[in-house]
Amino acid sequence: MKNSFLKDPDSTLDFAFDWSDWLDTHETVSDHTITAESGITKDSDSESSGVITVWLSGGTAGNKYTVTCRITTSMGRTDERSIFISVKNR
Repeated sequence: MKNSFLKDPDSTLDFAFDWSDWLDTHETVSDHTITAESGITKDSDSESSGVITVWLSGGTAGNKYTVTCRITTSMGRTDERSIFISVKNR
């Protein structure tokens, strides 16, 4: 999974955390939490077939932000992954 991305401070973009290959057969994501570092805005998030999609807006040009997704599965497993969003005027 690619974990570094670039966005413009005026854009609203979607970013995906994909656990579909990591999940066992018949295992599903039962809960997820997205945490965005202060300065970038999490507008919404959703889950479908093991993929968590988060929509992000804002941020200050020249800054880098960490966005973390933590899941719990139907088998009681937990995992956490982070992506890094660099904001640049484009």
